[in-house]
Amino acid sequence: MNGEASALDLAAKRLERAVTMLEQKLARPAANSDDLFAQDRDKLAAELDAARAREKALEEAGAQASAALGRAITEIRAALGDSDGSKE
Repeated sequence: MNGEASALDLAAKRLERAVTMLEQKLARPAANSDDLFAQDRDKLAAELDAARAREKALEEAGAQASAALGRAITEIRAALGDSDGSKE
């Protein structure tokens, strides 16, 4: 029985060592996850800033287009002799 107890002790030690190694490996990504979240947050913040800049540029382009259309309508009406904009 002494051999069986010794084999059982060795197996228990191997299991304990394996569990310890597993816990260490599981602990490493948790420490790195803060970096990953920070990188994701930074990337998302940069994308949001770019989207807001694009939105502002599109709003400005829309305002310019609207103003240009307004001027074109006025010029067309003037060319047609309709100064007050009403239909006859």
